[in-house]
Amino acid sequence: MDLKLVGIVIAGLAIVFVIFIIAMLIGSYNGMVTLDQKVSASWSEVENQYQRQADLIPNLTSIVSSAVNMETKFVKDVIDARTKWLGATSVAQKDQAGLEMNQSLATFVSAIATNEAYPTLQSNKQYTALMDEVAGTQNRIATSRGRFIENIQEYNTTIKVIPNNFLSGMFGFSEREYYKATAPLTTAPIGDGKLPQ
Repeated sequence: MDLKLVGIVIAGLAIVFVIFIIAMLIGSYNGMVTLDQKVSASWSEVENQYQRQADLIPNLTSIVSSAVNMETKFVKDVIDARTKWLGATSVAQKDQAGLEMNQSLATFVSAIATNEAYPTLQSNKQYTALMDEVAGTQNRIATSRGRFIENIQEYNTTIKVIPNNFLSGMFGFSEREYYKATAPLTTAPIGDGKLPQ
């Protein structure tokens, strides 16, 4: 009788242990899925802000081109950077093209801001409002990219800690690549302050 009771207790403990292991596997898997989705969502937000910036460029270039009665090299550079971003397919290509779009916009804004020959443009309310939107969007891009990096760090840490490091490969979770700055983009020299044609 005592042996029968011991057998039941052992069987009960084995069942509890199996349930615990299954619950741990499910919890680990669900945690990794959640973090993987968080990384993807945070990159989508970076892309969303780049898209918002790209959507502002046609209005901005139209206002500038009509105000200065020409399409400057800076306007062409901004349009080219936007086109490159729209054509990018991978995360790395989109981010590099987005950075180039930011850089061309910064150069463009700097050229307009330092040029006293275009007071009409500088006092144009539409231009000013668009520049405020562009500046706000560039700030949101930087903030979104920061969140993306934080989410990658959290995800990569989670898949590398015990016991997840044993399970992540089995479940198909691999390390995500951190954002890496490439060669620095440089601001084109403004020269004598006149917008080149």
